[in-house]
Amino acid sequence: MKHRLQRVNELIKRELGELIIRECRFTAQLVTVREVDVSPDLKQAHVYISVIGSEAERNQAMATLHASRVSFQNVLAKRVVLKFTPHLHFKIDEAAERGDRVLNILSELESTGEVPDEKPSPNES
Repeated sequence: MKHRLQRVNELIKRELGELIIRECRFTAQLVTVREVDVSPDLKQAHVYISVIGSEAERNQAMATLHASRVSFQNVLAKRVVLKFTPHLHFKIDEAAERGDRVLNILSELESTGEVPDEKPSPNES
């Protein structure tokens, strides 16, 4: 059952990505579907969206996606044959922003020459 759910997640992710590219226009630089997590009963789907741009562009992108949710579900029902068409819930995926922030902190530490104190592991003598 787990493998089937992974295949459904990937299929919905691919189809939604194509729909979003074809149907929506955004002011943000890049809007991507990062991950889809469908519930085991196939009735709910959490769609994690990554938006590269300002906070206003992020809000505009999410508003556009929420406004298009019903039409996306209708097209998904025709293109993906499932017992139930999942109800889509769009959420911002902030993993890219967190990763970028960590990389910036590391580059700042590298440029200032600060290195955190490293403690030897208990196995080393």
